[in-house]
Amino acid sequence: MSKFKTIDTFFKRKDQENEDASTITTPILEGSSNFITSSSSLNSSKRPRLLPNQLDVFRLERDPGMRPMIWKFPPNKRDEIRRAYIKVGPNQPILDNYPFSGDKSHRRFQASWFKLFPSWLEYSIEDDAIYCFPCFLFAKEPSINTGSNAFIENGFRNWKKVNSGKECALLNHIGKEDMMKAKVQATELKFLGSYNERVKQNVLENAPKNAKYTSNDVQKEILHILATKVRNSIREEIGDAKFCIIVDEARDESKKEQMAIVLRFVTLDGFVKERFFDLVHVTDTCATTLKKELISVLSHYNLQVENIRGKGYDGASNMRGEWNGLQALFLKDSPQAYYVHCFAHRLQLALVAASREVLQIHEFFTQLNSIVTIVSASSKRHDQLQEAQAIENANLVAQNELETGKGANQISTLQRAGDTRWSSHFNSICSLVKMFTATNIVLNNIIEDGTTYAQRGEAYGVSKILLSFEFVFTLHLMKEIMGITNVLCQALQQQSQDILNAMHIVSTSKLLLQQLRDGGWCNFFANVKDFCEKHEIEVPNMSAQYVFGRGRSRQPSVTVEHHYRIDVFLATIDSQIQELNSRFNEQTIELLTLSCALDPKDNFKSFNIEEISKLAEKFYPLDFPSNELNILKSQLQHYQHDIPNHLKGIGTISELCNKL
Repeated sequence: MSKFKTIDTFFKRKDQENEDASTITTPILEGSSNFITSSSSLNSSKRPRLLPNQLDVFRLERDPGMRPMIWKFPPNKRDEIRRAYIKVGPNQPILDNYPFSGDKSHRRFQASWFKLFPSWLEYSIEDDAIYCFPCFLFAKEPSINTGSNAFIENGFRNWKKVNSGKECALLNHIGKEDMMKAKVQATELKFLGSYNERVKQNVLENAPKNAKYTSNDVQKEILHILATKVRNSIREEIGDAKFCIIVDEARDESKKEQMAIVLRFVTLDGFVKERFFDLVHVTDTCATTLKKELISVLSHYNLQVENIRGKGYDGASNMRGEWNGLQALFLKDSPQAYYVHCFAHRLQLALVAASREVLQIHEFFTQLNSIVTIVSASSKRHDQLQEAQAIENANLVAQNELETGKGANQISTLQRAGDTRWSSHFNSICSLVKMFTATNIVLNNIIEDGTTYAQRGEAYGVSKILLSFEFVFTLHLMKEIMGITNVLCQALQQQSQDILNAMHIVSTSKLLLQQLRDGGWCNFFANVKDFCEKHEIEVPNMSAQYVFGRGRSRQPSVTVEHHYRIDVFLATIDSQIQELNSRFNEQTIELLTLSCALDPKDNFKSFNIEEISKLAEKFYPLDFPSNELNILKSQLQHYQHDIPNHLKGIGTISELCNKL
């Protein structure tokens, strides 16, 4: 039986081969790790690297400057050589003094660097250079790039680039970002372990063998497995039921287009569920690409397109287009997959479209924002605005032009318009109309007392705009239009929406806008004229020729009245009506109006057998053939009589589904 080999026997030199095997010693080798010697033991001249045939697994050279490169060993011996080196780890000799470099920097290697990088850093006494232990073990071929071989074959000895902050060569070699990510991941795992004992027993230092779970690839694979399990669970919940899809696309931080998919369905137990299903990267946002990726996800989980009964997208043309949009492409495959968009968002888009289509309206909101910004730029100007407003209110009360009472005539301020809520634009317009005189006073104060010429110049510019007929005309026009649509805007933004009431407000909003267009010009212009006379603003001669542009860009001659009545007043109202008709089309309104017949609120007050039958016959003919429609009417009659006995106190369709 052969004697048990110690680690030292793997590093015997050739001159020890013939020693007596019975007297095994532990020699301190020149290339062994973690020994202490003086700088005098360093060789003055570098020896050439050994050849692979001079070594085997029982006689390995530890010094990284002397050992052969791993790719020079025979392929059938490399794994055995690697295992032998891995057993003893990186070569890290501790010396009393390391030699200084020969350049002007006069620096040298520091043993403390071993503590900073204990798992990979190696030092060669022969070369007075450092190497990377894993790079040596797993390098395949020498690189043409000299810098890439520095830590593998040539050795790195430019000490001034070590510990040089962000440009530290050692940190750059392992990757600073990877190092930081590893620290963050370790911290996260420790945090999770503090909440869950089972996690704590299987991560970091408690993990079995090398299963640290800190690798990006491993973590992504775990997340992929979990996501697949969640999606399979959602698929089981849906079963064979009909479902709706909600899709939106956006660009993430890495500038990639992502498509989010949400599924809405009713479970077998009658619960309405809405589940985030997937996030898919798309190459572009055209309708055909979105449809292809969406169908790919649905088909992967065996969700049939024919079972889609509703779709919700944003208002972009690639989503809602009637001819080539995503909703149109899906209607070809599933005629009962009706498109319904968020109504509050629809109204927002409709009103924004008006400001984009009519240039004067677009310019007006830019000017309005400038006025509010300048007047509200500091607390001093804010105080001046409120003081001017208080004086104006007192004068109006003295002239019996302003009523008094509890809570009336409170001092307010100009409101800034927000991009996400169109009602804030209406509030901003109303506040400026109310504080028009006070705003003008503050602007005059800035013109006279501004600390810099820039402040005085800006105030002078917006003051001219404020007192122009064009601005006042547009101010009152948008106040009139948005006063009509503001009621609808508020109704659609309520947390609990009354769909039937909202549909009625949509219809009345269209009607009021049409009435304003057909017969509201005279009264509107009279109000604008009175406002201008009150604030001493010059009203142009409406019969005069309107001049816009110069030279070749000059527009055809029209009267001033034609410009303001046709090009601004009617064009703005027409754009509003057109957008409302487009986004609140008759099919969608009828679908939702008929659906309200199922609303159980107020003890099924809206229940209507004829409307429910019409809903099934007109919008879902594939789900209700003609023979089933007759049966449906009879069942609804029985259902109507059972309501008082079995379905009391139900307020929502979701509760009704659960009860049934």
